[in-house]
Amino acid sequence: MIKVVITGSNGLLGQSLLGLLLKEKERYKIYGFSRGKNRSGRDDFSYISIDITKEGDLKENLLEIKPDFIINTAAMTQVDDCETNKEACDLLNVTVVRWLVEISKEINAQLVHISTDFIFDGKQGNYKETDKPNPLSYYGLSKLKSEEVLINSKINYTILRTILVYGKVFDMSRNNIVLWVRKMLTEEKEITIVNDQFRAPTYVEDLAMACKISIDKKAEGIYNISSSQLLSVYEIAQEIAEVFQLDKNLIKPISTSTLNQTAPRPEKTGFDLSKTNRDLEFYPKSFKEDLQLFKETLI
Repeated sequence: MIKVVITGSNGLLGQSLLGLLLKEKERYKIYGFSRGKNRSGRDDFSYISIDITKEGDLKENLLEIKPDFIINTAAMTQVDDCETNKEACDLLNVTVVRWLVEISKEINAQLVHISTDFIFDGKQGNYKETDKPNPLSYYGLSKLKSEEVLINSKINYTILRTILVYGKVFDMSRNNIVLWVRKMLTEEKEITIVNDQFRAPTYVEDLAMACKISIDKKAEGIYNISSSQLLSVYEIAQEIAEVFQLDKNLIKPISTSTLNQTAPRPEKTGFDLSKTNRDLEFYPKSFKEDLQLFKETLI
């Protein structure tokens, strides 16, 4: 049995991962770490209510379980909140990762960690794993610092960089772009969307699958996980309208400068997926294809 601890098991990726790994109960023994009650709607795994920003609690639980893999999906990802509350951002996004690395070393676990396109400045786009990071926001900086903690450690690690994750799970604490656009357009409300930021959104089921492949292959190093096509956020909203057969005319383009956001965003990200294709034998689809699959799960 492969023992796997998922931190942030109540989150979008956490719940998706539970669903995927628990299809093979004879292969994986799963432990979910999250704050408060178990929100996954499942009771066929070991749930531990824990605040992972308390080092003692984190260490005690992990030393007792001695997992083979820790998948760290917990993070502070609200970009503007990270800018205004740097201390909380550093604690969850960097310090906790440092603790996880130390514990992993002690119990000989592999750490799978989720990172972001926001480590880049967005001047180039279509980033390779080897391109030089230059974060514009404190969130991006915190995730880059967490990557450096892993890269400079002596443990086995996997970093999965991803972009604009969307999907739906049993009990959602946060919205995402697809659900929000769909809801607004279904209610026939007009929305404004930036047309000068470019992303390749990631279906959460793809990211969960990449985590599973990382475990099964014991893949090490950095990998890019996103859909295969770069689109403006405005085009993303247009495709959502199209797939869900909603009124595109309700979507109005605006420029980033009119938003007055606290933290700067990279203009153009997107990933080169050739290493992911080659080493993980994983071939992400276009946003539209993923969206169609996602739509089928909602029916």
